[in-house]
This record gives sequence, structure tokens and C-alpha cells, in this order.
Amino acid sequence: MTDVDPAEVEPTRRPRRRPARADLLALGAYVLLGIFVCLNYWGDVSGRVSSHLPTDHSWFEWLFAHGAYSVRHLENPLFTARQNAPDGVNMIANTSLLGVTLPLAPLTMLLGPQVMYALYLGGALAATAGTGYWMLSRHLVRSRAAAFVGGAFLGFAPGIIHHANGQPNFVSNFLLPLIVVRVLRLGEPGRWRRNGLVLGALVTYQIFINEEMLLLTALACLVVVLAYAVQRPRATRAAAGTFLAGLGVAGGLTLVLAAYPIWYQFNGPQSYRGLQGGVFHNWGEDLVAFVTFARDTWAGDPAVEKTIGLTEQNTWFGWPLVLLSLVALVLLVRRSLATRIVAVLIVVFSVAAIGPWVRFDGVETGVRGPWSYVPDDLPLVEMMMPTRLTLVVAAAVGVLLALTWDAAHRQGRPVADQPRVPAQRAGEPATSDDLAAPAPVAARRRWLRPVGYAAVALAVLPLFPRPLPAQQIDPPPHFITAGGWRPYVPAGRTLVPVPIPSNVHGLPTLRWSALTGQEFPVPGGYFIGPNELGEGVFGAPNRPTSSLIYFTMDRGAVPVLTDENRRQAIEDLRFWRASVVVLGAHPREAVLRELVTGLLGSPQRVDDVWVWDVRALVG
Repeated sequence: MTDVDPAEVEPTRRPRRRPARADLLALGAYVLLGIFVCLNYWGDVSGRVSSHLPTDHSWFEWLFAHGAYSVRHLENPLFTARQNAPDGVNMIANTSLLGVTLPLAPLTMLLGPQVMYALYLGGALAATAGTGYWMLSRHLVRSRAAAFVGGAFLGFAPGIIHHANGQPNFVSNFLLPLIVVRVLRLGEPGRWRRNGLVLGALVTYQIFINEEMLLLTALACLVVVLAYAVQRPRATRAAAGTFLAGLGVAGGLTLVLAAYPIWYQFNGPQSYRGLQGGVFHNWGEDLVAFVTFARDTWAGDPAVEKTIGLTEQNTWFGWPLVLLSLVALVLLVRRSLATRIVAVLIVVFSVAAIGPWVRFDGVETGVRGPWSYVPDDLPLVEMMMPTRLTLVVAAAVGVLLALTWDAAHRQGRPVADQPRVPAQRAGEPATSDDLAAPAPVAARRRWLRPVGYAAVALAVLPLFPRPLPAQQIDPPPHFITAGGWRPYVPAGRTLVPVPIPSNVHGLPTLRWSALTGQEFPVPGGYFIGPNELGEGVFGAPNRPTSSLIYFTMDRGAVPVLTDENRRQAIEDLRFWRASVVVLGAHPREAVLRELVTGLLGSPQRVDDVWVWDVRALVG
């Protein structure tokens, strides 16, 4: 893919150098915006979690602690027995963020997982915007302001901010612009080895950050390459051999570096195949969502969620941006190869994201969507949510914003500043790119520059993010943080917190493990593991005692206990290799203490918790 009009795809290759000061200002603005988005966490970083996804927030705090524990104890980071004891958790088969938590392990040991979570979240948003800015400014647009606007949208789009509520893996997209650039440079003559090696290294690293976003990026690159090939067949044929050679090098390096982790993901202990029932396939994007303002933007209204319903707000662009995008596509699509490719991306991935049934304003219309024809057990696709395909649309819109601003920037420029029109290729007409407009036309269109700037500003300003909402959470017991548990938990045994951590219950007790550096293992947890059929399910299979605890919590009263309940409790404690059961402050503390007392006998009050030393019971 080397035979490209410079004015269409890479107009930045010119003698003039971009001042480093502008780049630093852009990066500084992104960092400040990242801090602003996380502002509510910094008010009490040790006592606040996401209001929207508190359990996910706690899971990622636990992941930072896992990275630090793995480095400190030199353990295999692909697996842990510190959660879901004694079976453990296959970390590479879960959202583990190992590419981040392992390198940052020293900082986690120093600052703690709570501070590390908030610090990293803002940094990941800023880093993604920064690499997006680099991609745009070096390879697509001439205006630094255009690159800044596009980069800001790539890093802080409404869908990205929505995922920032407890899911930092979906805001950790800083490698994706680099991967896209490297894919598009595979066809450079004489550089296929270097480009392939760099691409393979980037892809391997991305596997340890977010495989789903890597898959989406691969699909987007496939569409881009095919769209380019259709429009530039001669250039594609000329570069095909070099491109494929570089792609082979990238694939070979990735296979060598990632073969064992990928094998471990699908064949290691606690691995699974697909999710039970393909539960994600119904999560398509509502058509009204595209023109709706996202909840966490200045123009957003949280009440709208109740109308549209099940959606991750991956689009939620608002009607001004949708209108601007349509107008920009109409005006630029005939003049710019890049815009035509962006248009293809938007159409293909918007349609694909609809899901199995078309929904309009929260109502299922009965019209079949594209995912109704996709088998639930299709490899690689089985874990995908259709709505997340619109994250590609969001990226394409970010690029379109940069192209639109850049086109406005060129209006009214003197002839000396205008790039020359590229020579016509044999057999292909020269493109009349808007960026290469001759001076007389540009002079007549000077009014378009302020109009273009204003249109982009009016479309994106309502999407300026609010600080992420945070809620206060009870601090862990002093018994836990001060190490009072240590005499009760010898090596090879577990601490059983009440309630037992799960995907629904036990959020505070999961944090006990994270905030103590995972020094004691716990049963249950928040993860995906196999059921008896090998299908992925959320959380550990409930044992009789954990089910009884959850039932009592939901009911608010202790059921009549039998000798069978007591026998099952002892059997479950043996399975968990428990040495102590601990109940701290909890809204259901009284009823839970009555339940556990009925099962195990009277507890001791130690520090600020109730303790049942069960070593004599379980042997």
C-alpha cells in the first residue's frame, strides 16, 4: 500500500518540521483531561469506587494486586490460586490486563492497588489520545489542531468514557493507533522485515492488554485494506508481495511469542470454551443510541438509559456529531481517499453492531439483524458483544473529525502553502482532493474555515466528559489491614470471608484480598471459569453453604437450619481448605452472624470482626 496520493492519505511528509512544543501542549492537555475525568476518585482514592460498575472497579484493583503478587513471589501470572480457592483462576482466560499490571508492579507495591487504579485509568485515557494524535499528525493531516481534536476523540469518546467506569481494559487503547499505522506500512518496499517485526511485537503486547480490542482492530484493518484495494487496484497489486511478506513476519513473531499464553488460555487449568448460552450475542446497539448524548457527558441525561435500555453507550454520539459526520462525508468523500475508507468503516461496523434484532428506542422491532445469522459458538466471535463493534465506528468518527478540521484549515491558504496536485497515474484519474485546491478557489472559500471550525466545535463540545461518578465504600476491617488474620491462616489454608465473594455478592470482601496484597487466598470470586460442561460461567459454582449465605442475605432472615446444613458447611469448609471464617461490618451483619453461628457455633470478637476458628472442625 505504498502508491498513495500524498494529499489524500499522508500529507504530513514534507520538509517542514512540526514544532515539538505543539506536541507537548497536546499531550499536556490530554493528561489534564485524564486527571479531570478521574477527579472524583482522587477526593478519597482509598474509599471510593465506580458508582456504575463497583464490582468491576474492585476486580481491577485486585488485578493490580495480582500483578504485584506475581512479581514479588515470582509466580506464573497466567494463573492464580489467590481467588476461587482451591481451584484457582485462569488469568489469561479472563480480563487480566497483564501487559499493564506486571510492568507497573513496583508502583503497585509502593502506592497500593487503589492509587494505582486511579492513576493508571487517567493515564491510559491520555496515552490513547496521545498515540491517536501521533498517528493523525504524522500520517494523515497537516493541521496540529486537527490532530489534537481527532486524538482527543479517540481517547475520550463517549463510549470510551463509559467503559472507564470500572473497565480500564477498554480505555487502554494506546497501542491500537500504532498497530494500524504499522499494518498500513507493511507494503513499504525494502522494509517488510522491520515493519513485520514491529507489528508482531505490538500485537503480542496487545494480547496481554485486551484481546477483544485487538480483534476489533484486526477486523477494522481488514476492512481498510479491502477498501483500499478496491479503490487502488494497481497500487495494491504492486505492493501485495511486500505486504504479505511483512504480514507473515508479524504473524510468525506473534506465534512464537504468544503461543504458550494462548495455549494456556484455551487448554490450561480452569480454561473454558465459550460462554454458556452465548449470552453476549443479544447486546446489539439501539439505533436511537447513535443520536443520543451519553450519560457521562455534559449534555447527557442519565434518565435516557431507562428508555434505551441494554447498551454500553459505545456510540451515543449525540445528534450534532451525527449530523456533522453526514455532512462531512458528503463534502469530502469524493475528494479524499481517507474519507472514503472512513465512510466504509462507519457503514460496515454500524450495521454489524445492530445485533440479532433491530432495536429502536428500547423496543425490539422484530426485524432480524446481522447477528441472527451468526452461530453462538463461532470461534473468536463467541465472546464478542455486537455493540462493541461500534468502538470501531467511534475511532472512525475521530479520524473523520480530524479530516474535517484539516479540510477547513486549508480554506483560504496562499498558493505557496498549498500542496501540489499529485501527478495522474496511468489508467487512473487524478483526485481533486480538497486539501489540494488551487488558490483562486481557496480564496473564494475563506469563509469555510471559521464555519468548519465552529461546526466541529459545536458537535464535540456537548460530548466533553464529566468526572466519572464515584461512590463511597466501607473501609476493610482493621483486623484485615493490620494483619490480625495472620495467626489464623497458616500456609496452604484459606480465609473464608462472609459473604463469600461472587459476581453478585461480596464486593467488599473481594477487596480484602486486594488491599492486603493477596497474602491470603479466598474461595469464590469475580471471574469467568468453567462449569461441569467446560462452558464459561461467571463466578465459582455455588456450594450449599455459599448458596445458603446468599439466600439469607436476600431474604433478610435465617431459615430453619438442619443437621444436613451443618454437615454441608463442614464439607464446604474442607473443600475450601478453610482455617478461619471472618464476618466484618455489613448491612446484613446481624442475620449473617446468626446464620454462621447456627452452622459453626459461637464466634469470637477479635478487633472489629467476628471470627470462627474452624481448624478443629475441618482438621
